[in-house]
Parts: sequence; structure tokens; C-alpha cells
Amino acid sequence: MTDYRPSRRILITGAGSGIGRATAMAFARQGDTIGLLSHTEDELRKVAEEVEQLGGTAELLVADVSDAGAMSSAIKEFAERDGLHVVVVNAGINGVWAPISELQPDEWDKTMAVNLRGSYLTIHFAVPYLKQSSKSAIVVVSSINGNRTFTSAGASAYAATKAAQVAMVKQLAVELAGDQIRINAVCPGAIETSIENNTVRRDTESVEVPVEFPEGDIPLTGGKSGKASDVASVITFLASDASRHVTGSLVYVDGAQSLLR
Repeated sequence: MTDYRPSRRILITGAGSGIGRATAMAFARQGDTIGLLSHTEDELRKVAEEVEQLGGTAELLVADVSDAGAMSSAIKEFAERDGLHVVVVNAGINGVWAPISELQPDEWDKTMAVNLRGSYLTIHFAVPYLKQSSKSAIVVVSSINGNRTFTSAGASAYAATKAAQVAMVKQLAVELAGDQIRINAVCPGAIETSIENNTVRRDTESVEVPVEFPEGDIPLTGGKSGKASDVASVITFLASDASRHVTGSLVYVDGAQSLLR
């Protein structure tokens, strides 16, 4: 006999692919209702079909995470329907990787807008609704970059956003504790996703440090990248009552990759 757990309402940003999609699948298997948020409606429709097939319920929320008005409306639409229990702050881009002297202000701003402003707006608009639920949880998808590793040439904007996300998690763990809202971060290493599709590298060779990593530099898998489902498993744990006394923590999901760098 398994323990009964009431279904919850989960909001996932960047839900159209990669870690966001895998996380939606993981919650769907638990019978939850998932608010799938992305700026790409076609991707969301495909994910919604998969969610329904696995026993979950999907609600589509089309919005740009850097747009305050769109995010306010989307989160209100989802949360006021029947509550909000868990938020997965996942939307992000690699953006432009280039030497700091060549990285243009608009390129810097774009990465900040999606990764950092998007994280802020998601949490900002979600917290009033999370306060109405008991034992709410927020999970932020950060990275080993900007936290344990600094070897990605030209990735200053990306690394800065990922470090800032971790600082937010630690700050908000204290701020939100009184409202019984937990917040934690996962820091993935190399994961099989499509994020490389939104990465632009320009003249990064000029700032690359010639470091030789050991062959198979992800020890746990012999050099193979992790899967999005590996990250999703940790996210569902951090959103569950099994982690009820865990907040303000970072979980590195990288097979020990960052310990070699």
C-alpha cells in the first residue's frame, strides 16, 4: 500500500524542452496539475499531450519570463484557478559568450533579462499565492557555472546570472521561512538538452585558458552527460515533503564534474 498524496498545482517556467519538460513529466507521473509556461506555444502543446498521457493535467501559459505584465497575468491565471503549491524556476538561456571587451551591452542585458529578471519576476508574482498554501516550495535551476566552475570562456554574463540565482535562493530561504515556503537550487553540470541552440560563441578562443581535463571528466558516467530526467528527479525531491527541512540549499547534479575543475 502506497501513501496517498493529494495532487498539487505546479508551475514550471521554460517547460517546453530540456529540464523543464522532463520535470513536467516527473510531476505528471505523480498525478499533479502542471502549469506549463514558455514563450513557445507549439512546444508547450506537445509537452501538454505527454503530461496528459502520463496521468497529469496540463495548463498552457504562454509568456516571456522577462515581461512583467505577461508574467503577472500568466501566474494569476494559473494560481487563481485552484491554487499554487510548487514553482520551478527553470527558464534560461546561455546567451552570447564572448570576451568582456567584445560582449555588447544589449547581449549582456538579454541574458540578464531572461535568466535573472525572469527568476525574479517568477518568484515575485508567485509568492503571494504560495503564501496561501501550506508547505509550499520553490526550486531554482541554476548551474555549476558561476558557482563551482569558471572555465567556460566568455560566459561572464551567464555565470553572473547563475551566481546571482544562488544568492537569491539563500537570501529568500530566510525571508520566506516564516511563511513556510522553502526555496532551494539545483546546479546541473553537462546535461543532454537543447540549450546549446541558444548559445552564441564569438572569439572565445582568445580568452580560453589551455587547461587539460582528465579523459572522462564526468567521473560518475565515464564522461557522458547527464540526462534531463536526472535533474528532474532532484527537483521533485526538493518539492516534496521528503525534503521538508531543507531550504536555502544547493544540490549539484553533475556526476562530480565540477569537482575536477
